[in-house]
Amino acid sequence: MNQRKDNYRAALRREPLEPQPPAPRVTTLSNRYVRVTIELDADVQRRLDRWVTPAAALVTGTARTALGVVTALTDRVPPSGAGSRP
Repeated sequence: MNQRKDNYRAALRREPLEPQPPAPRVTTLSNRYVRVTIELDADVQRRLDRWVTPAAALVTGTARTALGVVTALTDRVPPSGAGSRP
């Protein structure tokens, strides 16, 4: 019983482990004269996804609706006009 209490108290005294920040993504662009290294934080991708995804969905839905309207208007068969000529 005392060992259980001691283990419990020891666990309470331990400092919580802080999660390590994710390693940045490294991309190197190089040509004959210039070499550029870009480091992207992993959190940047999450932020971009959070902001870009709803906008992209809105644009896609709007384009789909506009395409449907244009298709519906152009699918009509124009009158041949054969009966109106003298």
